[in-house]
Amino acid sequence: MERAALFGNGREAPMDAGDVGELLIPYMPTIRVPKTGDRVYKTECAFSYDSPDSEGGLYVCMKTFLGFGREHVERHYRKTGQCVFMHLKRHTKEKVTGASGGALPKRRNTKLFLDLESNGDLNNDDYEYEDEAKLVIFPDHYEIPLPNIEELPALVTIACDAVLSSKSPYRKQDPDSWEDELQVSKHANSLVQMDNGVRIPPSGWKCSKCDLRENLWLNLTDGSVLCGKWFFDGSGGNGHALEHYKEMGYPLAVKLGTITPDGADVYSFDEEEPVLDPHIAKHLAHFGIDMLQMHVTENGLRDNDIKPRVSEWEVIQESGMKLKPMYGPGYTGMKNLGNSCYVSSIMQAIFSIPEFQRAYVGNLPRIFDYSPLDPTQDFNTQMAKLGHGLLSGQYSKPPVKSELIEQVMKEEHKPQHNGISPRMFKAFVSKGHPEFSSSRQQDAQEFFLHLINLIERNRIGSENPSDVFRFLVEERTQCCQSRKVRYTERVDYLMQLPVAMEAATNKDELIAYELKRREAETARRPPPEFVRARIPFSACLQAFSEPENVEDFWSSALQAKSAGVKTSRFASFPEYLVVQIKKFTFGLDWIPKKLDVSIDMPDLLDISHLRATGLQPGEEELPDISPPIIIPDDPKAPDVDESSVMQLAEMGFPLEACRKAVYYTGNMGAEVAFNWIIAHMEEPDFAEPLAIPGYGATAYPGITGPGTPGLDNQPPEEMVAIIASMGFQRNVAIQALRATNNNLEHAVEWIFSHPDPEGNETASEAMVMENHMNANLLAESDPEGPRIKDGSGRYELFGFVSHMGTSTMSGHYVCHLKKEGRWVIYNDLKVCASERPPKELGYIYFYRRIPS
Repeated sequence: MERAALFGNGREAPMDAGDVGELLIPYMPTIRVPKTGDRVYKTECAFSYDSPDSEGGLYVCMKTFLGFGREHVERHYRKTGQCVFMHLKRHTKEKVTGASGGALPKRRNTKLFLDLESNGDLNNDDYEYEDEAKLVIFPDHYEIPLPNIEELPALVTIACDAVLSSKSPYRKQDPDSWEDELQVSKHANSLVQMDNGVRIPPSGWKCSKCDLRENLWLNLTDGSVLCGKWFFDGSGGNGHALEHYKEMGYPLAVKLGTITPDGADVYSFDEEEPVLDPHIAKHLAHFGIDMLQMHVTENGLRDNDIKPRVSEWEVIQESGMKLKPMYGPGYTGMKNLGNSCYVSSIMQAIFSIPEFQRAYVGNLPRIFDYSPLDPTQDFNTQMAKLGHGLLSGQYSKPPVKSELIEQVMKEEHKPQHNGISPRMFKAFVSKGHPEFSSSRQQDAQEFFLHLINLIERNRIGSENPSDVFRFLVEERTQCCQSRKVRYTERVDYLMQLPVAMEAATNKDELIAYELKRREAETARRPPPEFVRARIPFSACLQAFSEPENVEDFWSSALQAKSAGVKTSRFASFPEYLVVQIKKFTFGLDWIPKKLDVSIDMPDLLDISHLRATGLQPGEEELPDISPPIIIPDDPKAPDVDESSVMQLAEMGFPLEACRKAVYYTGNMGAEVAFNWIIAHMEEPDFAEPLAIPGYGATAYPGITGPGTPGLDNQPPEEMVAIIASMGFQRNVAIQALRATNNNLEHAVEWIFSHPDPEGNETASEAMVMENHMNANLLAESDPEGPRIKDGSGRYELFGFVSHMGTSTMSGHYVCHLKKEGRWVIYNDLKVCASERPPKELGYIYFYRRIPS
């Protein structure tokens, strides 16, 4: 009997019940019923933005529940051998018209059973929708239409029903639902606060145990301000807030900088998760922070309601103008998932840079071929997918209702589904981050740095695309008393310019406006037309180069604290210069506000005069003597990436076991640590607390420094087990560790660069591909020192990201990019030719170097 249906031809082979049951018997072990916690990706392909709405539909693997478009399903079959897929297709057709010419009355469509994120309007009066599902068996593409309850085995029927009825894995990220994920802390109602007289100022914070001034947390029991570490991929601080909890037991802390009239980010050390504090206003007021009293003017208008804010929105979005829509490669919009515009605006700018296009879209076939078995959990795969979605033009086509296409193509007028939805990308890059994983608005500058951090941790070659942003900053610190100096260098990725409000060129207008505004408030009249401060860019650049005082400066020449000043210069100039205008600050009333200013940002920028010069003749260096160190009574806590620990703990593993796994794998991420857990679950001390051998010592020298080379050097058994768990032979693991001085990461790289070492038995292809290091895409060993692309300091503007609203925690972001000689505005799904790019109101600016 002819049972094979050709791929994509829509024909199904006739079979009786016995034939169907017999056909499925060999594949029964590969068909699973989704369990609680399983994610069913039936709305979007893991490698593209194909969906059931697409022409080829979507294929859902009945074992992994990953979705694949027609272009990518064969890859999954070849890689895994998985044969059974559910093919989902949503059909759109024009409604039949009645005798009067209008559409027939709408009736309930019982064949809409897919829980899809619809880009079209299901209530459209001109079209109706019908969902189709069938089982497809590879490689011969046998098709079995669904539902087929009488013919299918019971297990298959249950599995199919479960897949069809499953909810979107991203439903929890829908707008306004993030608060439902947070639970009220069990400590909120009974929190004890010390009456110790501590008062927290609205700015100028610093960790009380180190010099960090970012990622600071206020303990709500004693008012201590300490740095965090459990998010931002482990790079957010030195963990002093967590150490303080372990020492004192004070459970709740609030992140400084997140406090708004609507609430704040609160973390419970005891409950090990972000929480809600319904008494946050009272708890903060205890330390002098009155954050919930939104300023209200006498005429009853809140700050957010004042009309001048509307003009900012209109100017930046170019409202009121007839903007021409743009289509094709590079002109693809991104759907707003509910305050995800900060992601969209940054990614549009990132993928307009050729180096990122080459790294991800140019390497797309290799990245996809070597992606792990779950591509939704691989950074490079998701970056390549997003880049292809934005640059291919497949998801940015002009509407077929246009007169030109109607005349030339004579196509049916079906609704279009232009643009892409970055749900899968956002879910991955924000995983484990309490701020970016929510649906709240976030700071685009913070997301840019977070993205750079992820790129650095997931290198795909000897050169990273993020190298184009990296530059060296030379900091010159001078002791005011001894006049001696110290020169240091640090790596940075963007230039932060202060707003020089004192240099406003329209001070008289600003004073007159303020007087009229106060008069209007007193008389309860509408406010006058808003006057925005005009700041020369040269003044901001001058403020950047001015010396600044160094607080708590310890002079090694005097062996005591002294007054010090610091100046910053560029030790190198990057290929692409990212400039942030520091518009956001805090008022004395603790309400975050934005400086609503206009800055004449130049199209051509020359910062050559900011080139560092190094030690000058006649200057004397400060002695290289460190301040006295007070040795703590307790041994130093181990360096453990708490964000990875939390990811593992959420899977149900004991917390101490998760800490050991992350520590023993050298903080290489949750996936590598997961392999360690699997290999050690049966050990009797699996859940025992992490014990560090000796004060300040690390368990394995190969993780933090070179070990003893030579064949007699037996690598640590823990590291051998980790590599073996990736699918490699034990003797190969030992050989690789010996060749790389027991450096775990470099040992894995060594294996892939030596595919046929002596005695190596080829590991299974599936295990190799599952390896998180992405096989042949592994980075080469880091060269000595930071990777710098130095050149001239002359630049031209090609893009900027603008913010509308009063705070980074609210409002909206859009992006303007200069492409093919013209400016284009990217406002979520809307991509149009820009008529008046508001360059003076931007927040983050992107400059490219002008070739010499």
